[in-house]
Amino acid sequence: MTRAGFETLTLGRRPEGRTLLTADWVLGHRDGTHRLIHKGEVVFENGEILFAGHGFPGEVARRIDFGTSLISPGFIDLDALSDLDTTILGIDNHPGWAKGRVWPRSYVDAGPYEMYTPEELAFQKRFAFGQLLLNGITTAAPIASLFYREWGETVAEFDAAADAAGELGLRVYLSPAYRSGGMVLESPGQIRPVFDEERGLRGLEDAARFIERQSGRHDDLVRGMLVPDRVETCTTGLLQRTDAVARELGCKIRLHMAQGIMEVETVRALHGSTAPVWLAKSGLLSERLIAPHATNATDEDLRLYAANGVSIVHCPLVSARGGNTLNSFSACRNRGINIAMGTDTAPADMLMNLLVGLITSRINDGVPDRVRSADLFDAATLGGARALGRTDLGHLSPGARADIAVFGLDDAIMAPSIDPITTLVAGGSGKVTRAAFVDGRPSMLFGEVAGIDMASARERIQKQFDGLIAKYPERSWAHPPVAEIFPPSYPIESSAHG
Repeated sequence: MTRAGFETLTLGRRPEGRTLLTADWVLGHRDGTHRLIHKGEVVFENGEILFAGHGFPGEVARRIDFGTSLISPGFIDLDALSDLDTTILGIDNHPGWAKGRVWPRSYVDAGPYEMYTPEELAFQKRFAFGQLLLNGITTAAPIASLFYREWGETVAEFDAAADAAGELGLRVYLSPAYRSGGMVLESPGQIRPVFDEERGLRGLEDAARFIERQSGRHDDLVRGMLVPDRVETCTTGLLQRTDAVARELGCKIRLHMAQGIMEVETVRALHGSTAPVWLAKSGLLSERLIAPHATNATDEDLRLYAANGVSIVHCPLVSARGGNTLNSFSACRNRGINIAMGTDTAPADMLMNLLVGLITSRINDGVPDRVRSADLFDAATLGGARALGRTDLGHLSPGARADIAVFGLDDAIMAPSIDPITTLVAGGSGKVTRAAFVDGRPSMLFGEVAGIDMASARERIQKQFDGLIAKYPERSWAHPPVAEIFPPSYPIESSAHG
């Protein structure tokens, strides 16, 4: 690959005139399905795809060749990490209730507080958005933990997040997360929910006003989505009002459910059923609902999802790391459930998630031929677009938005290459992403992201994360020191001179 033509692109600025991209492979789209185009071309102008195929007949302002690469629709991440992930602290540190994953009564009585400053909250969003672009993700519905928050997310941080999306060039669906309850650790292993429905309703009102004010900004890169927190932290009244507001605003709702044992047990104790059954009885399952993760969904839950048009967001990496899987991808697909993809955790690597999804699907099926690499790739592109109700996203064909990711196929580590999709899913990672265009704007080129120096930001982010870890004893049962909460993998030997 040569860099000829790249000098005509300015990072973060939509180029004037028609841009023609070429590569060894282009993932075009025709008759409802992706098509591999060998030595193909993609042409876009003013943020819109004009052509994907061979031999574009018109004039262009620039021609840019990515060589041994795949030009693909950008990934759509509907559970996109937007903070400094704290679940990675629990990979080897269990049980969660003893490691600050649930607020102990002593912390609640002392008064929960924001463990980051407003500036830190804004900066972590900007850094996380840069990470998404580095991984070829062009559309994101951000997700963050509320464990280190006073209660819910704030309008101020999401105003900053919307501006960050516009400045970096990332398509986002977002609003502040809210909840009417939280889980409290009363004694070792004894967890119960506490509720404040009025507080949740105020959070919903804030989110609705945010969506009314922000949707359509930054050339329509910013749109709204209502994001109540995990289902066990919500009351029926809050979810009913959420559904009504979503209908008024014409937006989607994302609600985490059927994702863990604590949730299943809590909801059953409160409502006498699983979460999907509870919501179905209240008329709250519909095509407006996007539901990560479904790893604990029963056959009845999945039947209800299918009957009501609910989309699943499959996040294989974070689920498998916690010992859970979607059982199974092929079964959900055969029921007619739309499956989108999410990253949820660090690293925000969609290709890694596609590989873990492929592996766990085949383990659950017990055979290798029910799910192919292309099925996962479809979920990360077409499935996400379908969940959002966007016919103009997730594919490269005339009329679609020019949301494009370019993945290198000449990486020595994943050699030799075979079919480009199989090569990327089986052996690739986000590190082979060469470019991300969003609405025709080059938001990331060869590791450089518009609007942020990721290398220097990485140093600042690490200091911020270290500061958060130092506060874990305050919100952990019996308040042990950090070294006991998160012991090292192996004993650490330090020099006598430091």
